[in-house]
Amino acid sequence: MDPSLPVCVVNCVAYGADGTRRDITLDEISDVLARDDGSFVWVGLYEPADELLDKLQEEFGLHDLAIEDAQHAHQRPKIEAYGDSLFVIAHTAQAAAGGKIEFGETHAFLGKRYLVTVRHGASASYAPVRAQVEREPELLALGPSYGLYAVLDSIVDNYLPIVDAFHEELVELEKDLFADEFRRETIMALYDLKRELTRLRLAVAPLQDILAQLTRVHGNLVADEVRPYFRDVLDHALRVNESTDTMREMLTAAMGMNLSLVTINQGEIVKKLAGWAALLAAPTLITSWYGMNFANMPELHTRHGYFVLIGVVAVVCGVLYRYLRKVRWL
Repeated sequence: MDPSLPVCVVNCVAYGADGTRRDITLDEISDVLARDDGSFVWVGLYEPADELLDKLQEEFGLHDLAIEDAQHAHQRPKIEAYGDSLFVIAHTAQAAAGGKIEFGETHAFLGKRYLVTVRHGASASYAPVRAQVEREPELLALGPSYGLYAVLDSIVDNYLPIVDAFHEELVELEKDLFADEFRRETIMALYDLKRELTRLRLAVAPLQDILAQLTRVHGNLVADEVRPYFRDVLDHALRVNESTDTMREMLTAAMGMNLSLVTINQGEIVKKLAGWAALLAAPTLITSWYGMNFANMPELHTRHGYFVLIGVVAVVCGVLYRYLRKVRWL
């Protein structure tokens, strides 16, 4: 890459009709586009300044609304057609420390002879993607739509290890759900996992419509030979979306199961407390009668009355204890 290019310009390359690569400057873009030789330009940017986007708008003739969206992140995934160009926004995802996901955005401008990719936030460089497609010049010769396929394929492929990691975490959390003791940390981990899955789904679900359009329409910008490749990416996106939906349902069921287990456990504790309370109520009731200081109390003036009372209390408590054990209240 030309060292004179701004730091935010990751690459500025012209590809010939045979897929050969040639580094160019930003000022040479218009010269390359002026030649009708089947070549196209691929410019990669990372969080560019507004002035640079204005220059690229002048070079490629990009629409004002698309440039306005590209200047600001936090856009929803979408595809929009502006005359002879497409503007595509996709959300990228990168695994971060602590099992969290950092999301970024990739904005792509696709024309008949150019591809401009603008990255914002957490997003891996597309240098390996370019290197891979450059090893297949016969495919790169299909035009900029193949470059867009490679970018979107990389974005979807980055979802797959995240989904696999979420599945492994869910399996571990399911083991904790059936532990003998309640753990607040398990519920918090389940909630965090469901939140991350929901955020991932918000990134993947709209991408399906984008890929479906690239598969079926926009024939003037997407080569027919490239459509099967977009269809393959769409299949991967569908698989990721189905996996996230399945895990979200499993998480909902797991959280419901945990709540049920906690409720059942609390019910068992209440039953045991009620059983012991009933067991203690019998001697409390009997002994309270003899604490009323009445003169005519049963066995009050007999020699063995005290021991008989103890025996009666013991028998009542024993019978009640056996019954409560039988019905599993103790």
